[in-house]
Amino acid sequence: MNDASRPAGDVLERLFKTIESRRSANPETSHTAKLFQKGTKKIAQKVGEEAVEVVIEAIRNNRKRLVDESADLMYHMLVLWADQHINPADVWAELCRREGVSGVEEKAGRDPDSED
Repeated sequence: MNDASRPAGDVLERLFKTIESRRSANPETSHTAKLFQKGTKKIAQKVGEEAVEVVIEAIRNNRKRLVDESADLMYHMLVLWADQHINPADVWAELCRREGVSGVEEKAGRDPDSED
């Protein structure tokens, strides 16, 4: 089975492990280590920038660039999770919890004091 035909979770889990392993790597030779060194604000900023680029490419209907930017967004999201000590399994569990629940129901069940 080649990498492209493996379940997405496998790819993301492997990438997350690689990201975690770069936490204490040399920032001069590792982009991920450089992000960790710059801190949460910079990592979160990168997630925002990549999200905007995803939106732009979707509006432009540029499939190739949308795929590229989506991969960048997912990478930076995983770096942010690692920075915040969130394991992808926690996110997968939340998605499973929401499976089969309508968005309207899910939002209605949220704490009214929490931010959307």
